[in-house]
Amino acid sequence: MQLVSIDEITDAATRIAGVAVRTPLLASPWPGLWLKPEGLQPIGAFKIRGAMTAMSRLAPDVRSRGVIAHSSGNHAQAVAYAARMFGVDAHIVIPENAPARKIEATRALGATVELVPVERRFSRPAELVAETGKAMIAPFDDRNVISGQGTIGLEIAADFTGPLTTVLVPISGGGLISGIAAALAALRPDVKVIGVEPELAGDAADSFRSGERKAWAPADTARTIADGLRTFSVGELPWEHIRNQVHDIITVSEDEIIDATRRLAFEARLVAEPSGAVPVAAWLHHRSRLPDGNAVAVVSGGNIDPDVFRMVLGA
Repeated sequence: MQLVSIDEITDAATRIAGVAVRTPLLASPWPGLWLKPEGLQPIGAFKIRGAMTAMSRLAPDVRSRGVIAHSSGNHAQAVAYAARMFGVDAHIVIPENAPARKIEATRALGATVELVPVERRFSRPAELVAETGKAMIAPFDDRNVISGQGTIGLEIAADFTGPLTTVLVPISGGGLISGIAAALAALRPDVKVIGVEPELAGDAADSFRSGERKAWAPADTARTIADGLRTFSVGELPWEHIRNQVHDIITVSEDEIIDATRRLAFEARLVAEPSGAVPVAAWLHHRSRLPDGNAVAVVSGGNIDPDVFRMVLGA
């Protein structure tokens, strides 16, 4: 497969300008680490970048028929937000184990939400595409989505003017890390892009170590508190980026994720959902495995479930 190019990413940046926030790089309380707070986006997560890029690249006659998407929550909100901006319908399939807050936020943006058993997360959207002929805006295995997420890499390359060694990125389906890795491979090839995911949903790390794309059972990945990282396997195009442009993948425990989420709130004064906190968990608890030098952690979202947040703060 042809990897996403820097030209596709720079084009995406022009398409999302004025809609997606150009998030700042914040110095963290932990020396050597800077934070990229994607929870500041209009829907509370980085997903708006890819959804707006993909929606804008649909032919007008195709877009007017409406779109279909599937998501555990943040991509769902992003597609619903983009569909509302373009004045089209969105039918979004969400697994039943997604947080209620994310489900209701998607409905509030005007999308039709269909809840399905987690095992039907991918098959039901495919059925809808076949039945309706509507376009799919996939959450990660889509070069338009990947190029939109890659705008984070553009911003890091432009805004971090000093020496930078590492960028830490959460991994679910792999769209985010693919876009960032593609941008940095073109603009800052000296920077190492390292993925981070929960031990309980470690399919990407398993794939990286074995050299072949592997899938985990839905019941296994559903165990992690990081609800945005419960995808069963990385996508086919993301896998090509990961094996060619990503330098390592680290897994973190549930206790480490909870600790990082709590410390982001108390010490960095930044609300992050557990999925967004995993890169910080790697910095706080696996520093010896990371290259020496300055790092940026992409805090991918802040849509934390209130009950989970109460538990985290009291942990």
